[in-house]
Amino acid sequence: MSTAQQPIPLPVTSVTCLEDRAQVERTATVELEAGVRRLRLGPVSALAVDRTLHAELTADHPAAVLDARIVRTWTPRPPVPSADRDPALRLREHALDEERRTLEPRRDRLRVRLDLLDGLVRDVLRDAGEGAGAGESDAARWSDALDRVDGERDTCAEELRGTEARLASLAAELGDVRRAMDLAVEEPAELVGHVELTVESAAAGQAVLRLRHLTPCALWRPAYRAVLDGGSLSLETDAMVWQRTGEDWRDVRLTLSTARSAQAAEPPRLAEDRLTLRDRSAAERRTVEVELREEEIAELGPVPVAGLPGVDDGGRTRVLHAPVAVSVPGDGRAHRVPVSSFSAPAESEYACAPELSPLVTQVVRFDNLSGHALLAGPVDLVRGSGFSGRGTLEFGAPGAPVELAFGSSDDHRVVRRTEESREVAGLAQRTVIARTVTLHVSRFSPPGEEGDRRIVVRERIPVSEVSAVEVRVREEACSPVPDAVDDEGVVRWDVLLPPGGSRTLTLAYELSASSRVAGL
Repeated sequence: MSTAQQPIPLPVTSVTCLEDRAQVERTATVELEAGVRRLRLGPVSALAVDRTLHAELTADHPAAVLDARIVRTWTPRPPVPSADRDPALRLREHALDEERRTLEPRRDRLRVRLDLLDGLVRDVLRDAGEGAGAGESDAARWSDALDRVDGERDTCAEELRGTEARLASLAAELGDVRRAMDLAVEEPAELVGHVELTVESAAAGQAVLRLRHLTPCALWRPAYRAVLDGGSLSLETDAMVWQRTGEDWRDVRLTLSTARSAQAAEPPRLAEDRLTLRDRSAAERRTVEVELREEEIAELGPVPVAGLPGVDDGGRTRVLHAPVAVSVPGDGRAHRVPVSSFSAPAESEYACAPELSPLVTQVVRFDNLSGHALLAGPVDLVRGSGFSGRGTLEFGAPGAPVELAFGSSDDHRVVRRTEESREVAGLAQRTVIARTVTLHVSRFSPPGEEGDRRIVVRERIPVSEVSAVEVRVREEACSPVPDAVDDEGVVRWDVLLPPGGSRTLTLAYELSASSRVAGL
């Protein structure tokens, strides 16, 4: 069996980027000889997953792939760079590092020598003190010793200051060189993979080889850009792609998928679930246990997906395609890939929920006309004045209405106050809880602004699930009467505010419970 000596190039032609990895497809035209032959192709990423490797030849040529495997070779980088194969930045880094390695031991020796000289000064002073106490008088010798030690200390300290200054300068320059290398110099891979194929061909000729495999260190997330222009909104859908697979993707067909190939699913184990009936006790018949709880309003739509943030496909695999061939370098940085764009009529309103936030937010509603699902992700918000901030777009099915918040309006202020009273009334000893919510809505407008602005204010009241507890809006005490109250307990007012105007809203409701109710 003959073996090709030179590797056959095997470029990346198509990539399907998944949630946390990528499926890479490579295509090459190979010259086959009659018989069995081993082909060496590549190089390929050393991160390729061996068990996912699949190779096939075109059906119009009588040939078959008998075996496919990835062979990796390790070539360590030489410790000393060469002027022939290494760039100037690498040589400069090596020179600076060598100088730093030389100066650091010298700095340490100077520090030790300076400590020894300090100890020698203390010894001379102690000798002078002991000699003077014993009646000796040798001031000339002591003075000479101190002068020589002080001179040596000054020389050593000056050399130490110069060495430390040079080390600080080397550290700064070395940092600049390494940052420049990160941006400009591509490190050669030490671990390189090649694909070895064993091919059996009935006749000589050309055949097209397609090879697929998975590789880690690649992912994507959706990102958007929304431009609001009067009554129209333009939404651009992009994909932020990161990959550090060890090779660049040049002019590839890019497919973006939310499939989770690494997530294994197993059917649940069946177990008995016994339901039994029992008679209620006398105490349970006399009382009704209730509790107040927060309940999120459920809508028909996708179920939130647990996992990495930003990947919400509604529980169903979604596939997007880049319209043109793209290139994604393997530098690990984020690269923005355009996917689609559309414009749609938009309805805008200023909404406020004072119980949650005192801010008045501009909310834009439009239909998803992109032709594909809008996955949850960050969105850059652009209005007539330019970039206004960044928000979050929730999942939106194709053709479904979508809501997008364009940030708060700084010229509005909402103040909320609540009052509560509790009393037991009537012969039935019913407990009545009365609550009053007062909202002060103000609009601060610059001079010259004209026109009323409609603000939608929403409050909520409790919703009872048992007949023993009743909730009633006291319309006679409300000012003004709410425009709508839905089945979920959301109360709504449509308030028109002129420039510099204000409005006070009052909501009054009561909870009435019989004497058998406990827990309120």
